[in-house]
Amino acid sequence: MTEGTRADQAPDLLVVSGLCKSYAGVPVLQDVGFTLNPGEAIALVGPNGAGKTTLLRCVAGIEEPDEGVVELDGRRLAETDPEVRAAMACLLDDFDYFPDLSVGEHLRLYAWAHGVPDPEGTVEEVLGELDLLPLADRLPLTLSSGQRHRFGLASCLVRPRRILLLDEPEQRLDDKGRAWLVSRLGAELAAGVAVLFASHDRELVGAVAGRVIEVGG
Repeated sequence: MTEGTRADQAPDLLVVSGLCKSYAGVPVLQDVGFTLNPGEAIALVGPNGAGKTTLLRCVAGIEEPDEGVVELDGRRLAETDPEVRAAMACLLDDFDYFPDLSVGEHLRLYAWAHGVPDPEGTVEEVLGELDLLPLADRLPLTLSSGQRHRFGLASCLVRPRRILLLDEPEQRLDDKGRAWLVSRLGAELAAGVAVLFASHDRELVGAVAGRVIEVGG
């Protein structure tokens, strides 16, 4: 048996194969396939409307592809599977929040629900990192779009994660924020987290991604 085909070899973390998706008969994704393993980053690039968000939503299990398979740890992915929810931290185009909870309350609840050993300390650290401490007692609806985006990033970082799925994480961040994002994603990769993200920022893609997939190209 040759190297790489050992019976006891661990499966790839994430495998996408033959993924196809159409809307009203118009193809958006056609035969997309790739693998992603711990400590690796893949950037999805392409024009608006090319299908980057659709691909992320299919990988997250939010949308069902017309054809193809998404596997996590060698098992077909199901969004309702607790192991899938524990593995994936997602910031997509429809970030949900609890409208009656403050920013801090929301993040503490999120950290607690995912079994973080020190929810208070973790949330405090992440709020500080994203310059959200002054907004901790605010309701999400009162935040600007930029503040709400940072709040969405914070929701990914206060919980355990094996995979980060991010849809244009650089949007509405200033130069300082984008530099922070490059550094933070680098730290995530160094910690063994896999990152799949869509982006229009060439500098971010060049600094973070080990591979690039052209969607709709």
